[in-house]
Amino acid sequence: VQLQASGGGLVQAGGSLRLSCAASGRTFSIYIMGWFRQAPGKEREFVAAIDWSGSNTLYADSLRGRFTISRDNAQNTVYLQMNSLKPEDTAIYYCAAKRGTLERDGSRYDSWGQGTQVTVSS
Repeated sequence: VQLQASGGGLVQAGGSLRLSCAASGRTFSIYIMGWFRQAPGKEREFVAAIDWSGSNTLYADSLRGRFTISRDNAQNTVYLQMNSLKPEDTAIYYCAAKRGTLERDGSRYDSWGQGTQVTVSS
């Protein structure tokens, strides 16, 4: 599956953004979809993941309550709604896909999008 992330931009602290990740291919609905982020000088970190049905989700503990992952299988798209953004949320955000179960480990994801930059100003 090929992935294309979009929706990043510059936002003030406290603001919101919704990222989208469009997937190609007819089998999108069977994939676990995840969001990861990488800030300058830091390692990539897990943000959230969602199963094929959209009924089960997994979040980084530090982001739970501010970020919400969802998907629309009819549109082959997964979303990341980010609220109450903080300057420390500044990073490149990547979407990724895998088969199987929900996981936080990025090395278990097979396909990656190109990333979209999110910058939160104070």
